[in-house]
Amino acid sequence: MKFGIFGSERIRTSSWRLRALRLFFIGFVVLIFFRLFHLQVVNASFYDSLAEGQYDFYKELIAERGTIYVKDFGSDVEYIAATNEPLAFVFADPRRIEDPEYAATQLAQILGWDLSPSGFVEDADGGDDVGEVADLAVEPVEEEVVGGIDDEEILEPSDYELLMARLSKEEDPYEPVAKEVGDKDLQKILDLELSGIHYVLENVRSYPEKNLGGHVFGFVLDRDGSEIGQYGVEGYANDFLGGKNGFIDAQTDPSGSWIGVAARAMESAVDGGDLLLTLDRSVQYHACKMLREGVETYQADGGAVVILEPETGAILAMCSAPDFDPNDFGHVEDIAVYNNRAIFTPYEPGSVFKPLVMAAALDVGAVTPTTVYEDTGVVEVDEYKIRNSDLKAYGMQTMTEVLEKSLNTGMVHVMRLMGRDVLKDYVERFQFGTLTGVELDTELSGTIASLDEYAESYYATASYGQGITVTPLQVTAAYAALANEGVMMEPYIVGEYRYMDGTVETFIPRPVEQVLASSVATTIGAMLVSVVENGYGDSAGVPGYYIAGKTGTAQVAKRDGRGYEEDATIATFSGFGPVEDPAFAMTVVLDHPKVSPWASDTSAPVFGNIAEYLVRYYQIPPTRQID
Repeated sequence: MKFGIFGSERIRTSSWRLRALRLFFIGFVVLIFFRLFHLQVVNASFYDSLAEGQYDFYKELIAERGTIYVKDFGSDVEYIAATNEPLAFVFADPRRIEDPEYAATQLAQILGWDLSPSGFVEDADGGDDVGEVADLAVEPVEEEVVGGIDDEEILEPSDYELLMARLSKEEDPYEPVAKEVGDKDLQKILDLELSGIHYVLENVRSYPEKNLGGHVFGFVLDRDGSEIGQYGVEGYANDFLGGKNGFIDAQTDPSGSWIGVAARAMESAVDGGDLLLTLDRSVQYHACKMLREGVETYQADGGAVVILEPETGAILAMCSAPDFDPNDFGHVEDIAVYNNRAIFTPYEPGSVFKPLVMAAALDVGAVTPTTVYEDTGVVEVDEYKIRNSDLKAYGMQTMTEVLEKSLNTGMVHVMRLMGRDVLKDYVERFQFGTLTGVELDTELSGTIASLDEYAESYYATASYGQGITVTPLQVTAAYAALANEGVMMEPYIVGEYRYMDGTVETFIPRPVEQVLASSVATTIGAMLVSVVENGYGDSAGVPGYYIAGKTGTAQVAKRDGRGYEEDATIATFSGFGPVEDPAFAMTVVLDHPKVSPWASDTSAPVFGNIAEYLVRYYQIPPTRQID
């Protein structure tokens, strides 16, 4: 058979089409393969999640945070110090606000906001026109300001002005108005019947007892729906108070109903337990109040007070100044305010340390209250000369007079008689340089590292409370040991852990160590009564009672080098009473008082005021004639 030229052309065309068709199908198969690989391997997790979102249901079950209680002396009534309270979060849909100015004014009045103009102008779109300062009813100051508006003239917008700007955003579907609105204010807002104003209830941590001090309780932060305790008891016992969140993980049909035969997992939330603190509600309130008054009266930068029950170690009161309100913890000028001065800020205690060193010397028989030495006003230690704080010499002095006159040279003499190793041993037995273990977050231990040095000068300065650092709680616990027949108790502030299953774990007071013989504790107590009545501590006394105590005016170590700050002291008074049957041990600290640098003029009177309140509150009858 013969083919012409046209027949040959038809064969070549048919062959080309076949090859093209074959390449098309090969490419199509390869494309499908790569597409399937991309869907099933590369993006598998994404599509798995997308598919699960169609039929999986997951919800976290939030545990209820536990409640913190306090009590009063002699009463079984418990007061809520920290709890969860449903408060309203009010928000707006500005698209539905008919009159933004009227709505903002009415809401601000209910919320107690200042309606006076701040001089700050903000655009409705949220832009800050700092340069547009409203006219104020004041005379212009004839002073050239370089660069335009002075920094002090740039004013922050008020809450009212910010709300006005938010409600004026006509295209915005959502703007916050106010958080934590109580029932009464919420009802007033609802009575306005403003269109576009809505609310939802949120569980908010609340501290109903006012002026009990924020440092003991701390506060709670909301992080991704979980409450995290910060500082104080809230921080220390966060896991116990917070409980454990649960979850529901199930499969649903397109209508949202659970599929009965499908896999389902559920773990119930375990609510947090409750705490009963050892704080005496009334003592805590009055101690905090008197501390604040003392800081103000003596123009101190801050301070602290700690009150312990000597026989058990229970903390009856603990306050620091400056303080903060745990209900409004975000409004502080400096976050350092959150730090509890009583446990977080170690300092050189000064002469309040002398009775503890003297007690150690009495315990080992190195001295007696009537042991005599000659005070020349100065003693040489290594290459240094140590003098008394008043730069005087007193001649022949007993050990009781050493404490009454607070003689540094006398304490160096005592240290030498007892020996360096004995001094260090007793400092450690009084638990200085270690954490007390109190149930409060952010406790620091202070340091006694100087007693590891070889030079005698380190021991000499430690004998009168310089060169080592302590916390007010540690000092109070040591004085409580003097009051408790020489037995040191572990300080604690949580009296009961109450679990949600009804189990109650009551703290049993724990002795740490018999630091001193009982007779020695009695002797040092009598010497400290003499200090209050014949020495620098007379303003700490209470008429009708024998109060034991000691002043301490300590220099403040420089933060950026060796040596001490000029014209700066920390004034401390520590003591206990009544000495026959001590009901309390207490330390009062004032930081850098300006009215007087001396503890006898500042912290001692505050101690005396609180001590007088305590003996009346506990109805302790006087044991001596009241003049």
